[in-house]
Amino acid sequence: MTQEFPWPPRAEEFGELVRKRLDDVRSSGGTRETVTVDWNGQPLHCEVIEYPIESLYYNPGTHRIRAQRSHKPTKDEALHRDPWDGESQRYLQFLLQADPANPDRRDPDFDKLKESLQQFGQNDPGLITHHGILVNGNTRTAALRELGQLTMRVAVLPESFTWADINSVELSLQLRRDHRRDYSYINRLLAMEEQASLGRTPEAIAKDFRIRVSTYQQERWILSTIREQIERSKSDGGAGLRLVDFEDHQEKLKELHRAYDKLAVVEPDRADVLRELRMTAIVLGFAKTDVRHIDESFRERYLSRTIPAELAEPAGEPQAVTVPGLGVTLPGPSSAVSAARAINDKVLKAKAAAGAGGSAVPEQDRRQAQDVFEGVKEAFDKAIDAAGRDARLKKRKQMAPARLADACADIDLTVIELVQARASRSLDEEAFDEAVLKLRESLRKLAQQAGRGSTTHGDGVAWLLDATALETP
Repeated sequence: MTQEFPWPPRAEEFGELVRKRLDDVRSSGGTRETVTVDWNGQPLHCEVIEYPIESLYYNPGTHRIRAQRSHKPTKDEALHRDPWDGESQRYLQFLLQADPANPDRRDPDFDKLKESLQQFGQNDPGLITHHGILVNGNTRTAALRELGQLTMRVAVLPESFTWADINSVELSLQLRRDHRRDYSYINRLLAMEEQASLGRTPEAIAKDFRIRVSTYQQERWILSTIREQIERSKSDGGAGLRLVDFEDHQEKLKELHRAYDKLAVVEPDRADVLRELRMTAIVLGFAKTDVRHIDESFRERYLSRTIPAELAEPAGEPQAVTVPGLGVTLPGPSSAVSAARAINDKVLKAKAAAGAGGSAVPEQDRRQAQDVFEGVKEAFDKAIDAAGRDARLKKRKQMAPARLADACADIDLTVIELVQARASRSLDEEAFDEAVLKLRESLRKLAQQAGRGSTTHGDGVAWLLDATALETP
């Protein structure tokens, strides 16, 4: 949903300053600078003024750091209560200069922006409301403040603009192709969700974000899955994972959706098992190439041999589910799904508890949670290693037929090129004859190996043995 906040306590004071600066620009008689933005599909021309940076508010509803706000829950709560308080505004400035995937680190891109502003100055104006709230240019303002700048060029939106108008304009500016700094992945998902909450169609949202509708549906599935994982990670103490914890897993989540979607058509239960196990590996922090080794049979074939009994819930019998208010009983998840889900729940709660700060989780509980997390990660590591070895062996078994198929394709091309060379009388007959002799020798070697180990052969191997005049050894 579109987030709405009360106007700042000094809104009238700042509004009066904005009006005076606009009057000064209009009465100067010179060429007036404007910025054109898209508002509800129509161009809106906004006049530019020079405005004191100390009188600007960071936008608490900006899409740029929406996921990162939960990095420090107590500060996020304070921001919700009073977004214009000095401490809340300092928290927003901290997030604007932080790495989206790990807000405890400073973002190198922020320092590049700051260096560019110091060297070349401000090229493009920011965008503010009549109350001095930044709609575009939050990050630039944070950099200019660190540089000690006193003023900033900003365009001004109409005084009548609501929060819905502000969010709409911010999103349209962000989705321009020439925008210099994209939203982080999770913030982009949140922006799509917000647009859907406004009743917009998938086709319209996909067009705005310049993606296919199928990609939009994928992104909605991913965000829904992330939210479910966060909810399941919460324990009695209230500690839980955050949206920002999934910021670096974009490609792994996309691959999971593709694999899940394909399997769910034919075997929904096995697709759920796959989803639970891969999400567990993602939360454990495994690389994309490792997560690919996890399929729907991973638990039975590999993980069951490596995970300690105390960390693996017994499969048990599937429990039926009663739909509230309807009195209808539906089959519950299969025992395989329940077992995979139990392991995932353990990891989700353990990571949330181990990473909880302050007094949210007692120190002893955090240590126990870390032990559980490390225990499951070690079991997954061993199981993934075994699955990887089997995958490499399977690949080797398939390499010989694949290479032979490639060789056939090359020979087919050779036929075409031979015809063309003869037609143009450009064929080097001697070189071609030597190449054919090499082919004969290669075929003999292939026949020797293909004929070993069996007294009966398929039609292909039988022909190869006849063609090379070899008998079965």
